[in-house]
Amino acid sequence: MNLALAHSRARTGVRAPAVRVEVHLGGGLPNFTLVGLPAAAVRESRERVRAAIVNSQLDFPQRRITVNLAPADLPKEGGRFDLAIALGILAASGQLPVQGLADLELLGELALTGELKPVDGVLPAALAVAAEGRRLLLPAGNGAEAALAGSGRAWTARTLAEVVAWLRLQRELPRAVTAAELAPLPLPDLADVRGQAGGRRALEIAAAGGHHLLLVGPPGCGKTLLASRLPGLLPPASEAEALETAAIHSVGARGIDLARWRQRPFRAPHHLASAIAVAGGGANPRPGELSLAHNGVLFLDELGEWGRHTLEVLRQPLEEGLVRVSRAARQAEFPARFQLVAAMNPCPCGWAGDPSGRCTCSAEQVLRYRAKVSGPLLDRIDLQLAVPRLPPEQLRPGAPPGEASAVVRERVLAARERQLARAGDLNARAPQPAMDAACHLADREQRLLERAMANLRLSARAMHRILRVARTIADLADSADIGPDHLAEAIGYRMLDRSAPG
Repeated sequence: MNLALAHSRARTGVRAPAVRVEVHLGGGLPNFTLVGLPAAAVRESRERVRAAIVNSQLDFPQRRITVNLAPADLPKEGGRFDLAIALGILAASGQLPVQGLADLELLGELALTGELKPVDGVLPAALAVAAEGRRLLLPAGNGAEAALAGSGRAWTARTLAEVVAWLRLQRELPRAVTAAELAPLPLPDLADVRGQAGGRRALEIAAAGGHHLLLVGPPGCGKTLLASRLPGLLPPASEAEALETAAIHSVGARGIDLARWRQRPFRAPHHLASAIAVAGGGANPRPGELSLAHNGVLFLDELGEWGRHTLEVLRQPLEEGLVRVSRAARQAEFPARFQLVAAMNPCPCGWAGDPSGRCTCSAEQVLRYRAKVSGPLLDRIDLQLAVPRLPPEQLRPGAPPGEASAVVRERVLAARERQLARAGDLNARAPQPAMDAACHLADREQRLLERAMANLRLSARAMHRILRVARTIADLADSADIGPDHLAEAIGYRMLDRSAPG
């Protein structure tokens, strides 16, 4: 047998396209040629595979070896194809049964000793293999991640010699099993927040409708404290959501936290993060913070200190829930359906609008500072709230606590059920035709909305956002119609578009 075919998976964004590893042994002087658009790390597999086969007490054929990674126009990177190449060579040289590779997909990098080393991006590949009903073989270090796919048809090995013995039916290999799940991390409780009734109310509305939130206030007023409580108000992630998020983290720089992969992510990048770190990218595109927060919360603190270019990359993902990374050689798409919570000071010194009169900034400085957040970006943030400095008496140890997260979460879940039954999605993301039908206003409310648009100089997008927020407020009140109180409260959350907080 001079020809053998093995199967593997590449990594393109969060997809794992199939790759056929075709191996041919021909006559002529010994040579090892690798084709099919391989990157440098893939071309180096020739030396890894040769040494691994020899050190596993197997015969490396002294013939002209040609390995084709098909399709030829798909870029191949990393050491993930080493195991498939090695087994293809062994099958083509008659040392392995060719039929054993027919329904088997292979991932794994080989050490020179023949040891199998873990690779990244395993979960998308495991999900793709499970969807096609095929078998998967991969390094033991990737077994727990592959087991999340739930197919029960993934096996693990530690060395090339173990794999060869398994394919020769001389031994059994263990199946991939999930890691033991730790108890969920306790989420910060809303009861810890003293005062700030307006901030607590905005958090509840944001959690109920999936709305984005901007908190503006002086230093130390509790903006970060409030933002960190949002995850505790959200429903637990479904298994489908958790798998989708885990697949993104699988191809990220740090991989999956297997012990807590079911929890919604809460990402809080530093304001010095670059646009690529936030949106994703690189020569081999990887997800950024926007995608790593998928199905969770993205918290941007000190919004006024972020670079304008970096903030502008938020605009399209906030609308579409998707990040598209385009490079000269390739393109990648990463899901980015997150809930944004941002916090910023009202001015460079932080005290504009405070009753103490401590602000030392000129009007020009304040305007320049706030202009770092563009109008189009503000349009996409449904809830914009001024958070005041608390009086000392509200911070006393004996001051009564507010409602706990568990109590507020019950109202949030009830409001979400109403939205899902009505439109199939949350108010912040539901299709516009469905929201048009759900947000019909009586003449009185329509006149109120039109006056607000004229006085605040709001855009058409801001008007639709106001209606969506008003619909969420009505859902929290279990009201079939949007009343004047609901609409007035929703309009109040747009005041920071044009007016000064305080």
